[in-house]
Amino acid sequence: MQYRTASSGSDWRKRLTNTKVSVPGTAGYAEQADGLIESYESVNFDELYRPLHEFLPGGGKALDIGAGTGRDAAALAAKGFQVLAVEPTAALRAHGQRLHPDPNIAWLDDSLPDLSQVHARGERYDLILMTAVWMHLDEDERGRALPRVAALLAPDGRIFMTVRKGPVPAGRRMFVVPIEPLVAQAQSLSLKLLRQYEFGDMLGRRDVSWTMLAFEKGNRV
Repeated sequence: MQYRTASSGSDWRKRLTNTKVSVPGTAGYAEQADGLIESYESVNFDELYRPLHEFLPGGGKALDIGAGTGRDAAALAAKGFQVLAVEPTAALRAHGQRLHPDPNIAWLDDSLPDLSQVHARGERYDLILMTAVWMHLDEDERGRALPRVAALLAPDGRIFMTVRKGPVPAGRRMFVVPIEPLVAQAQSLSLKLLRQYEFGDMLGRRDVSWTMLAFEKGNRV
């Protein structure tokens, strides 16, 4: 299925963005959306994902889960990807559509762990991106979510993700994410670990750090 252009798909985009979903992991984001724009947009995709640059597919279809203000979706679109940007917080989606009105980005109101609307489209993706998303899921949700994400990968498709470590901001819902069980579950789903990388916070928060992971779908790990 081909993505529609802005001229042919405006009604389709409106239908996608008008769906209402209640998502516990989005707690605090709607209220703070306006104040998050500057910090979100200040991080450069290429700088953030530089450790995984060699694993970035040359193009194709990309799924950006938890797309926020669309910063990463826009960067991928500029690299030739057709991007489905999934963001359950309406205020952030609205900012993303305003800031990055790219015809190669389609926006969808959907969320982990089920991604029911994404699955309903029947598409597979060469790249799935989850930036600062996984820590919003509790252990049971993470266990449900990874098979749903893995099932959306095209053959040899890749997952890039970052996982936050540090104190939980007031009003937010976050959990500690042990990395070893995450990698083990990924391997059980035929996702090969390509790289694991630890790095400091790009917004300068001394009590926050991150783990970056890249996986590739294959028949065997």
